Formats: sequence, C-alpha cells, structure tokens
Amino acid sequence: MSSVLITGANKGLGLETARQLVQAGHTVWLGSRDSARGEEAASAVGARFVQLDVTSDESVTAAAKTVGELDVLVNNAGIAPEWTEEGVVGAGELTADLMRETFEVNLFGIVRVLHAFLPLLERSAAPVVVNVSSRLASLATAAEGSGYPGVAYPVSKAAVNMVTVQYAKAFPRMRINAVEPGFTATDLNRGSGRQTVEQGAEIIVRMAQIDPDGPTGGYFDADGPLPW
Repeated sequence: MSSVLITGANKGLGLETARQLVQAGHTVWLGSRDSARGEEAASAVGARFVQLDVTSDESVTAAAKTVGELDVLVNNAGIAPEWTEEGVVGAGELTADLMRETFEVNLFGIVRVLHAFLPLLERSAAPVVVNVSSRLASLATAAEGSGYPGVAYPVSKAAVNMVTVQYAKAFPRMRINAVEPGFTATDLNRGSGRQTVEQGAEIIVRMAQIDPDGPTGGYFDADGPLPW
C-alpha cells in the first residue's frame, strides 16, 4: 500500500478523501494548517496528522521532514474568497488583493508543496500527484458560457491545470493529473454544492490509486477526460 499526503484535509473533500484512502489500506498523512482540528480529523478517520500550511515555506519544509517517505501527493488545499455572503465577486468588483489571496493558496501553495515533496516522490517506485482543480478552470467551458461570474477562483484553477501539464512533462515517471470533483457541498462554496463529499471524493481517490502505466498530464472528472 502507498504513503499518501493530502493537503487541506481537516474537513470537506480532503477529509473524505483521507477516510476513503485509509479504508483502502493506505497510510494517509492528513495535512492541516490548524493543529487541533487536524489532529481531531486524523483521529476520526485513522490517518496520521501533519501540520501543514501551504502558504508557509517553513511549515511545508517541516512537513516534508516529518512525512519522510511519500508515494502519493494530493494537492487539495484551496480557497474561494470570492464567495461572500452577498454573492460571488465578479469582474467588476475584482481587486488585485483578492486575486493575490486566492493564488497564494490555490496556485503558489501547490508549487510550494511540490517543491518540498518532489525529492520524496522521486524515491517512490510509483509516484502519483493529484491536483484538485475545477470544471470552472476549463477555458473551453468558460468560452461556451458557464454562467459563473467569479474570476479569481477559475483563473487560479486554470493555472493549476497548466502547472499539472508542465510538471507531468518534466517528471514523466510520475503520474500527475488534475481532477474536477464536481460541485460539492463544502465550506468553500458555503454549502451550496449539489453533491456530497462522498461523491466528490470519488475521482480524487480513483486518480490517487492509478497504476504506473495510467494517464498523466490529464484533466478528469468522474466520467472521464475534460476539455482544457
């Protein structure tokens, strides 16, 4: 079985992914910025806790030392500060500060974690990276008119897709893919999603367990490849 790290895993899709992978027999490290919440969540699903704040070089470096060995990295940590009580912040109200805040976690956080954990993954016999993206990242879908007015979140996830492709080319022995879990009811969208975390985690769990001859550099949902 594999050693797995999931970022942002003390609740929502990350926690459900941890639960399902533990049940499948894997050793799961549950990464959480908040130690108290992370330890409680890890205990609840039978995972190991590691303090991990994807916006902090020191935290990520320390987490890599704690984990020590890694086969699968699930970059799940993400935020959507454009979802407010008044609605979604659209293009007319978008500020550089909001874009920067979103990118700090959704994009820079992934790069920071990859940089720290790539040496561990390179020592694995079957390394896998799963980057949690979104259907809103698809330029093809957006051009057709997705109806979603926000800018920062979709742009950050579109950047995640490009990171996925470029890292997959740079590390051909690894299976590195982006996944769209679907519009899942979580704190990220203030519980407005249309499916459960159990349903949303399915594609993350599936891609975390792909074989060494599986796809890489792809963008998938539960039904298959998605248009970029």
